[in-house]
Amino acid sequence: MKPLPLLLALAALPAWAGGEFFDDFSQKDLDGLRADGWVLREGSGHPGLPGARFAPGQLSLEGGLLSLRLSTDGRPEHTTLAQLCGPRKFLVGTTAARVRLRDTPGSRDPVIQSFFLAGPLRHDYDPDFSEVDFEYLPHGGWGEPETRLYGVSWHTVRLDPWESFNQASIVQGSFDGWQLLTVQVEATRTRHYVNGRLIGEHTGRNVPSQPMAIAFNHWLSAGAAEGEPRSHEFEVDWVLHEAGRTLTPAAMQARADQLKRQGRARVDTVPDSGLTSECNL
Repeated sequence: MKPLPLLLALAALPAWAGGEFFDDFSQKDLDGLRADGWVLREGSGHPGLPGARFAPGQLSLEGGLLSLRLSTDGRPEHTTLAQLCGPRKFLVGTTAARVRLRDTPGSRDPVIQSFFLAGPLRHDYDPDFSEVDFEYLPHGGWGEPETRLYGVSWHTVRLDPWESFNQASIVQGSFDGWQLLTVQVEATRTRHYVNGRLIGEHTGRNVPSQPMAIAFNHWLSAGAAEGEPRSHEFEVDWVLHEAGRTLTPAAMQARADQLKRQGRARVDTVPDSGLTSECNL
């Protein structure tokens, strides 16, 4: 970012008195993540394929980056996925993450690289289910071959057999490389931005109504060809949430830069909700 826009963005920032969550993933190991309140998913379940599993060892930290690795040979029973979840206490406000999405040239593995906020699905068609997400399909999938990025706000869903109710905004083409993903949640609408560009505004019953956990995951959809073992990765630089505030992507980037310059690797002044982060969606 050029100096003048950065100064203007910083000048426009509100007072940062509280209600802020920031992590730049400078912990030295996975135990450091756990100590800071992150949940490293283990076991099976949605959105993993039946027979696939999530394992903490698929997560790693190096040089201030969180890496999420997916390993597979195309068979679900030989597929290991990654997911990390924060506390479940985020609702109205703005959340942004700087992530490095990755294409794998020549691969058709239908991997999904995701940054999202979600609460639990208590039962089929749970009316209080709340989720907003970004999902990147670098090699196609879900019955379509195109590379594309989704911004989705959810109303509810039945997992089996699958039936979903949501609003989705789709951008075709590659997003390989560093991206700033930002979602604003207000009382009556959500907005998804990619690198400052608005890709969708969603309203009505698709707007979240319950506290959610910030999460990242890397999973495999149906349709991978069986063959040699291979792996896919994507990285997260930082994540920032400003509770109760609707802020621009530029303001979120400026605040993250400011915190980094101040040497504040982690900030959490968002009040605890008393809710459990199940880390299972």
